[in-house]
Formats: sequence, structure tokens, C-alpha cells
Amino acid sequence: MRRTFLTFLPGRRAALGKVLLHLLGGALLAAGAPTMAHAAYPDKPIRVIVGFPPGGPNDLIARMISNKLGENLGQAVVVENRPGANAEVAAAYVAKATPDGYTVLFGSSGALTISPNMKADLPYDPAKDFTPLIAVADNPMLLVVAATSPYKTTADIVNAARAKPGGLTYASAGTGSPTHLAGALFASMAGLNILHVPYKGGGPAMTDLIGGQVQMYFAGIPTALPLIHGGKLRPLAITGPASSPVAPGIPPVADTPGLKGYEASIWYGFLAPAGTPPEVVKIFDNAVSKVLADPKVQRQFANDGSQITDVRGEQFANMMRDEKAKWGAIVKQIGLAAKPGQ
Repeated sequence: MRRTFLTFLPGRRAALGKVLLHLLGGALLAAGAPTMAHAAYPDKPIRVIVGFPPGGPNDLIARMISNKLGENLGQAVVVENRPGANAEVAAAYVAKATPDGYTVLFGSSGALTISPNMKADLPYDPAKDFTPLIAVADNPMLLVVAATSPYKTTADIVNAARAKPGGLTYASAGTGSPTHLAGALFASMAGLNILHVPYKGGGPAMTDLIGGQVQMYFAGIPTALPLIHGGKLRPLAITGPASSPVAPGIPPVADTPGLKGYEASIWYGFLAPAGTPPEVVKIFDNAVSKVLADPKVQRQFANDGSQITDVRGEQFANMMRDEKAKWGAIVKQIGLAAKPGQ
């Protein structure tokens, strides 16, 4: 067998080297493509931090979405409860987490739009320390009275309060809570003097309302409905802009003369630490949006009286800014505004 040896000049040798390197590089990229896709976000479990104990609305909604979210992302999504200080502990924890999309906050109104108006020393700034991902739901409340109460409409409450300034009381789940500020906004817009009675949670507040120790309460729909159906509470109005399918026939507070434009609700949403990459934000948001489009999830939200929102990014940030300003004015009016060093 005759062998032929090829001899290349230096210039041709260099050109051949470039061609071989180009071909080799392409082959390596092609071979590595599956590996790169596998390494893309997410390639490990995601933690969803909830600032309340298990069993409450924040926890239940977070778990309902996270279960489906894990299926959409192909990774485990683990809910971790870090309760304390009206969810401020959880918010502070996530604000300092690595901005890689693997630690996110499932937050709500209290820690992110109310607390900043009441405390000057919060260990986080909602506007600077978070990347708003997607707001998933909005929960209006119900203005309720005891079934034995003489008040049949919101107008009855307004007229009674005007006839006897300081003579009516409203319960709340705690000073500075959404249930407190819903009542404060009500009194402010109607020009009423109603005494606020704070409790350590919604349970004790509801007990005293049923017992007649207080006259009214702005309650969460899931909490109030069983007691309404059981004949212990009478609903007067809903705090959202329209009636709810789960509570049909209950008019908005805003329909009452003197309260046009009234609206008070608790929103829920996901936030990540500031600096989270845009491509991670997009993947996460799209996966959550897919969960919200699931008919089973939509039925679960509807049964709890929640309204799905699917508000993302800048729109979510603007919503938080507007809410903070709205509640800031009320907090200042009732003397709870943050003071330097407070």
C-alpha cells in the first residue's frame, strides 16, 4: 500500500488549524447544549418564605400556588414559614438573601405597604430591597355585625355613628393590621368618630363581635362566611369595588352615600431580593401565571373569595407605591405614623 505524505507551508498550517478549531468549537457547543439547558434556572429547589404560621391565608395561598409551580418549573418549590412582627421578619430575611431566584418572599399588604408607614427602623425598604415578581390575588373584606345587631345596612352604621359620636366601636385583629386600617379609612371618609378596639388576632375579635362587646368588624371573607351561613354574623358590605361571586348580593361599601371610592383589601404576591436577573424573573413570573390560569386553581381562589390579579413587575411596584401612600395618609391621621428613632 502506497502512503502519501502531505507537507503544508506555515500559512496553510495556520489556516487549517483555525478551521479545525472552529469545527471543534461547534461540536463542543452542540454537545454542551443539553448541559447548559439543564444548568439554566431553576436547577435546584426554590424556597418560598411566608411570614405567618401555617394555616392562615398567606400560608394557604402560598402552598396552593407552590404545589403547581413546582410542576411547571420542574423543581421542588418548598414553602418555609418564618413568622414574626406581622411578616416583617420574613421580609427582612428575603431582602438580604442572594438575588438568584432561589429564595423568594410570598408577601402581602401589611409588611410591605403598611408597616413602612408605621416604623422608621424597618430592616428593609420595600421599594429598594425587592424585585416585585407577580401579585397573584386580592382579597376584599366583609363589613360584618352580629346577627342580633340592629344594623341592617352600612348606612345604618353611618347614621348611628353620626347620631352618637364615639358611641360605636369596631374591632380589629391588631393595631396597624389591614382590618384596623379598613375601619380607619371607613371612619375617615365618612367623617365619623368610631372607637377602635384592637385584639390579638381575628379569632378573639370575632368572638367579641358575636357576643356584642363591639359593634362591627372588617373580616376576611373565608373567616366570615361560615359564621354568616351559621347565622351568627350579618354581612353589610364588601370592601372591594364590586360584589363577590362567593358572597352574592352583598353590596360594596362604596355604594353607601359619603363613601364613594372606598376600597380596602389585602393583596398577595411574590417578591425576590433586589438585583434578581431579569431572565430569572421572566421564567418565574411565566410559571406562576400558568398556575393562575389553571381552572382548578381558579376555582379554589373563587371559593375563598379571592380575586386573581396576575400583576407583574413595574405595575406591581406601582401598586405597592400607591398602596403605601394611601395607607400612609390614614396612619398619619390616626397618629400611628413613624417618627425618627421610633
